[in-house]
Amino acid sequence: MASGDFCSPGEGVEMLQQVCSKQLPPCNLSEEDLLQNPHFSQLLLSLSQHVDESGLSLMLAKEQAQAWKDVRLHKTTWLRSEILQRVIQELLVDYYVKTQDTDLTSEDRKDFVWMRARLPLEVEEQLKKKCFTVLCYHNPSSDLDSETLKAAKVWNLAEVLAGEKQQCQAAKSQQKEQMVLLEKKSATYSQVLLRCLALLQRLLQEHRLKTQSELDRINAQYLEIKCSAMILKLRMEELKILSDTYTAEKVEVHRLIRDRLEGAICLQEQDMEKSRQVLNTYEVLGEEFDKLVKEYTQLKQATENKRWTLQEFNKAYR
Repeated sequence: MASGDFCSPGEGVEMLQQVCSKQLPPCNLSEEDLLQNPHFSQLLLSLSQHVDESGLSLMLAKEQAQAWKDVRLHKTTWLRSEILQRVIQELLVDYYVKTQDTDLTSEDRKDFVWMRARLPLEVEEQLKKKCFTVLCYHNPSSDLDSETLKAAKVWNLAEVLAGEKQQCQAAKSQQKEQMVLLEKKSATYSQVLLRCLALLQRLLQEHRLKTQSELDRINAQYLEIKCSAMILKLRMEELKILSDTYTAEKVEVHRLIRDRLEGAICLQEQDMEKSRQVLNTYEVLGEEFDKLVKEYTQLKQATENKRWTLQEFNKAYR
């Protein structure tokens, strides 16, 4: 697609998201950000035409691929030489140890012609043993196979290892894509969570006053019921104390005392009424009237005292 071509917003956003996940570093750009910045989106799309999945330009990527190819070729050549050198060194060390342990003449020890003729066979045998060792390490069940079957498996071992390496690289690439997708989803979930928290805060602010009044009413009703329950509990404790304090005999005695007090109060009130009538009759008298007033006052005071005693007795009885 040329830089001057245009596409629908939805297609552009989807294409740009694919570009960001494969060719460009993770930007964590939302769809809203891309739609609000169309020129930046076109810049990213244009940039994706000149870079590969690793982020390098196409020219540099081609040069890098050729360089890696040359490196692999030189590395293969060096490894061949290195392996032959190490195998020859191991054979020479083994030969030297053997010659030290046996009674050989100095001429036998300087027989390089025989050694040179024997060396290719020894190197081939040593390389075969090492190949079988690598095969058994890769596939332990091959340790019980015959040499012919082992040789056939070694012949295909390089191809098998290359396939497994390719699978590992594909798995790593897929894991990288999954990590990018996970980071993108994590960013999206974080934004959604922040929006939900803001919405919840707004709802709480709007409905707090409505629910607060109902809550206050319920709390007041609860306190009222709790206070009534406490009053009833105190009354029950009071009645329990009274029932434990006063037996049936005491109650009967108190009833008799109350009856006597009530009778005395009745008689006292009758006497007071008579005195009041006498006072009304002799109101015009002088000193005699004062005497009658004092007598009336004493009678009234005695009546009040007995009435108060009766009230206190009734309270104790209840």
